[in-house]
Amino acid sequence: MSALIENLAALAPEEGYNATAIPGIGVYKVSEPFERVPLCYSQGVIIMAQGSKRIYFNEKVYDYNAEKYLVLTLPLPAECEAVVEPGKPLLSLTIDFDMGMLTEMVRTFDEHHQVRPSDETSETESLFVSQCTASLLDTVTRFSGCLRNPLARDLLAPGLLRELMFHILCGPQAGPMFALVSHNTSLARLERVLKHLHDNYQASLNVEQLAQMANMSMSSLHRHFRQITASSPIQYVKKIRLTRARELLLDRGLKVKQVAAQVGYESPTQFSREYKRYFGCSPQASGRA
Repeated sequence: MSALIENLAALAPEEGYNATAIPGIGVYKVSEPFERVPLCYSQGVIIMAQGSKRIYFNEKVYDYNAEKYLVLTLPLPAECEAVVEPGKPLLSLTIDFDMGMLTEMVRTFDEHHQVRPSDETSETESLFVSQCTASLLDTVTRFSGCLRNPLARDLLAPGLLRELMFHILCGPQAGPMFALVSHNTSLARLERVLKHLHDNYQASLNVEQLAQMANMSMSSLHRHFRQITASSPIQYVKKIRLTRARELLLDRGLKVKQVAAQVGYESPTQFSREYKRYFGCSPQASGRA
């Protein structure tokens, strides 16, 4: 674990998210603990080397740390808090799903009859926590080391990434990942819908279009959407807009009116009201943070 901590610390000179040279791979660093706050998680895997986090989602609590990793089968708004010891910043490796790779690997698992039968839970579970194994930690450590060396990164990292995903797919809770790339499961259908919403969150919401995209009736879409995301489509988009607005206010120091327009609000007053209700403070206060 000390080698993994050293690698991630070298890859994360800045607070917050540090992108690596490989798209979709980054290192997250936080030096101070923070209390429960709404965040928007990407679709992928988070492996913690130091520190711990707690996620509150759909009336459940998920803890992950150096012994347990987190998998999000879909991009989700959730609430999170972080525990950080003095002088030991939280360090985690974040890996966005490469859906092409995941589909190919699941197909190979199927060819070898290694895909477990799915059930209702695995077909609707949007996140889970699983125990780190020695094999997984060894692979993650070697992978993070490659990211520090351009030659090793270009030659070895792609294979190590596949090895890393292999160990996760072998995990006992990995059923939702198989369901994600299977035909006609709720996760697979909603994955297309949620990707569309994340790419077009500023636009007006057309629920009928979303139902057609998922090949579901309107009532079925609403039922499955709430079951998987713990939100209605309208609430889901609102959470994305407000979370993105908070990032803009913190990172760019834009005016509230500008941020409201960028995230899809026509009324700055409505934006400020909903922002305060969601985050517990005004947009102006976030901008000064």
